[in-house]
Amino acid sequence: MFLFSGVDTMAKLLTETLHPVQIVWCRQIGLLLGVLVLIGVRGRGVLRSSRPWLQTGRGVLAACSATLFIAGVGYVPLADAVAITFVAPFLVTVMGAAILGETVGLRRWVAVAVGFLGALIVIRPGMGVVHPAAGLILLAAAAFALRQVLSRILAGGDGAGTTVAYTALASCAVLTIPLPFYWQTPVSGAVIGLLAAMAVVAAAAETLVIMALDAAEAVVIAPVHYTLIVWGTVYGFAVFGQLPDGWTLLGAAVIVASGLYTLDRDRRAARGLSRSRGA
Repeated sequence: MFLFSGVDTMAKLLTETLHPVQIVWCRQIGLLLGVLVLIGVRGRGVLRSSRPWLQTGRGVLAACSATLFIAGVGYVPLADAVAITFVAPFLVTVMGAAILGETVGLRRWVAVAVGFLGALIVIRPGMGVVHPAAGLILLAAAAFALRQVLSRILAGGDGAGTTVAYTALASCAVLTIPLPFYWQTPVSGAVIGLLAAMAVVAAAAETLVIMALDAAEAVVIAPVHYTLIVWGTVYGFAVFGQLPDGWTLLGAAVIVASGLYTLDRDRRAARGLSRSRGA
């Protein structure tokens, strides 16, 4: 998460000179490098999928969510942007009920409502406090949530490595189509260095996530995602001199508390299912 926040910081810096499509393409090249390492270690069998078209669609959503986020973070402080993306787990709950027919109890719906309340505290619509580009970040969170729903469908047949491989291939392919219309050849050594560093750090971050998912269950790792607000605040202050205001911190705290409650419910449900199967 520390490295991912570093990637977001470099992307925000690059929005001053480059289009988000070009920035995301370069970032996904880093992911592609990570996947090539994965294929080198595990072999080409990692590309075998039970639902290749669904995997491809997930990769397209990954490209969309990253592009929308970077387009928005060019105008919104980094910590604020990270806080807004925390609504994604609640959107996953809503989409899971609507698309997959998952049963959602009253407590989970209350957690969803509280989480969205936290998002409203951060964004404060109509008050002119947060830039309208925050709407792009909300759309990015929605695309990310739909991607997670597809991940649930794919989880039974494909491993994490296969999903990441298809994400890299599909996202790079779809971003390459509009790339010629937005490409600007970097002339500054600083910009070239940032692009290269962003790609390398993104590859390292994605590789570490794959290793983490191999070592532990997703429900155990998921809470670590919320440390992004810490790193986003640190990077935002160190690089841009920006600190979130009290309302943003309050909203983020509400979202994180609701999210952790939801994750705890998921963990308990998973344990209960495991015990019933063992019995």
